[in-house]
Amino acid sequence: MQSDARRWHHVVLTTYGAWLPGDPRGFRARHHREHVEGDYKNPPPAEKFAAKERRSRESLSQDPVTLPPAMRPVVGEALCEKLTRLGAWVLCVAVSGQHVHLLAKLPAGPARHWSGLAKKHATFVLREHGWSGKVWAVRSRATLVRTRLQQVNTYRYILRHADEGAWIGVWKTARDTDGERER
Repeated sequence: MQSDARRWHHVVLTTYGAWLPGDPRGFRARHHREHVEGDYKNPPPAEKFAAKERRSRESLSQDPVTLPPAMRPVVGEALCEKLTRLGAWVLCVAVSGQHVHLLAKLPAGPARHWSGLAKKHATFVLREHGWSGKVWAVRSRATLVRTRLQQVNTYRYILRHADEGAWIGVWKTARDTDGERER
């Protein structure tokens, strides 16, 4: 019997301008170039990074992107469609105004590469629906899911985004290829 080279990942995609350096909710500098105390649960002091946030906002080429509720299913379906075509098994997805969470069993290789291809496809689909301008922030975060308990906790975490108004897609099994979702 041949083993499956795919691995489960929790993928987080963020829209353009949603979380900038200097954000009062806290932020992380790439490659930890700057140590920033705090996070979104325990943010840094209110005005400590105000100048950095102002510079970040001024450097944006367009306003920050918030996906309207009508476009969230379009984004979710497009992301899942592309990942499925690439050989992934998408179990669930939550599309909020400024971020997307996916639990997917991705093919071997860098998970960020697969999510980048999916973001590109979703952008083209959004343009077919009248979207103009940028959609996504650079890069994404893909965390390898190492245990069954972590997988179950990630699944529940993603579904809880419905409480915040996220569009939720849950597939009956990870192997569904026809895209049929539970409602």
